[in-house]
Amino acid sequence: MSPTRLNKYHTPFKGGDRLTFGIVLGVLTFWLFAQSMMNIVPAIQEDIDIPSASLNLSISLTALFSGCFIVVAGGVADKIGRVKMTYIGFILSIVGCLLIIFADNTLLFAAGRIVQGLSGACIMPATLALMKTYYEGKDRQRALSFWSIGSWGGSGVCSLFGGAVATTMGWKWIFIFSIFCALLGMLLIRGTPESKVAGKNQPRFDYFGLCAFVIMLISLNLLITKGSSLGWVSQPMVILFAVFIVSGIVFFKHSFAKQQASFIDFSLFKNKPYAAATFSNFMLNAAAGTLLVASLYVQQIRGFNAFQSGMLTIGYLIAVLAMIRVGEKLLQKIGAKTPMMLGTFMTGVGIALMALTFLSNTYYVVVVLIGYILFGLGLGFYATPSTDTAISSAPADKIGIASGIYKMASSLGGAFGVAISASVYTALQYAGGAVAATAGLLVNVLFCLLSLIAIIVMVPKERGK
Repeated sequence: MSPTRLNKYHTPFKGGDRLTFGIVLGVLTFWLFAQSMMNIVPAIQEDIDIPSASLNLSISLTALFSGCFIVVAGGVADKIGRVKMTYIGFILSIVGCLLIIFADNTLLFAAGRIVQGLSGACIMPATLALMKTYYEGKDRQRALSFWSIGSWGGSGVCSLFGGAVATTMGWKWIFIFSIFCALLGMLLIRGTPESKVAGKNQPRFDYFGLCAFVIMLISLNLLITKGSSLGWVSQPMVILFAVFIVSGIVFFKHSFAKQQASFIDFSLFKNKPYAAATFSNFMLNAAAGTLLVASLYVQQIRGFNAFQSGMLTIGYLIAVLAMIRVGEKLLQKIGAKTPMMLGTFMTGVGIALMALTFLSNTYYVVVVLIGYILFGLGLGFYATPSTDTAISSAPADKIGIASGIYKMASSLGGAFGVAISASVYTALQYAGGAVAATAGLLVNVLFCLLSLIAIIVMVPKERGK
């Protein structure tokens, strides 16, 4: 796929700052409704009568449905066009935001979160594929850095922004601003030539595999989020566990039988760098549970409001925005492995500091501020080298699907990381808020450790490009 495709004026098209900014806004609008939710749980519960377990489930639904359908959207984007799929994502974002704004019950709120997840599924792989199509070399790495700023940095921006807006204007204004971001993003990508895979016989889509995959993941998410409230050995939990096991067996047997025609092309994982980048990405995104547990703890136990909780993350925001370009430069000089390892290690250390809940308020605020700085530094070092490793290792004719799987790892990692962390925090409330928060945060340290092991074992050491 040439990065100089002709535009409507029959002149070579090359990605520039306008396209980059439009793509970044697409990623940002995803984070506005995905990440800011972490910091406004108490404010939502004051407005809408949603039980804690149902709210935790609703929070994870966006990432869950994004993860479930992101590979589908990547494959469809390859077929119908990446620009068109990005537009569809923006429109779904607006619809999801409107559902959230007007929600007055659990069902409507959950529906909005699901639609927003589908929006992210459309935007993420399509925009990554556009960057591979219309940028090359250092220009691509620069564009990917800004994409990462929107993705990884967006989580910090939206956590702080969401807390400030919820405290001063009301939490629904977060989603009004998200609508404005979507509209502006659509305007900026207007005029970009369509990009899709031409002259390829598309196999029949694996609907059976998709259904089995969705059932498997939804049942697992329900097990994690509802176990404490319904009872781990209650009849509903036993049924859900059986559904999870059966659907999992069916999905994997079916997928390996169909091989490259399956819903997820497992042949991509024969490439060790791609497999390592994807798995480590899953685990490091699972550490997003840190933001929910830390926010709930300081608001529910230490008496902070949403804005004060968001202010604790300001070091994370500054660090991740500053370090993403540094990660890009390190990638060019020394390759991907070292910055990926360093980033994962620093992220884990930062989370471990936040787990020191036995400290008094003043000391705890200091270590949390330092912890968030390390959290941001680590993600900044990791982001661009990991993304570049994944898309550079993928075959050109499968870049949409490969990008979709990589972003599926991000979304599903976030969904299950949040669900597991919230469940641990809720389940251990009987032992005290500090103990519950420590346990919930240490789970995220474990996620970082698993990510680090994957990088050490599977990513080759190489010189920069």
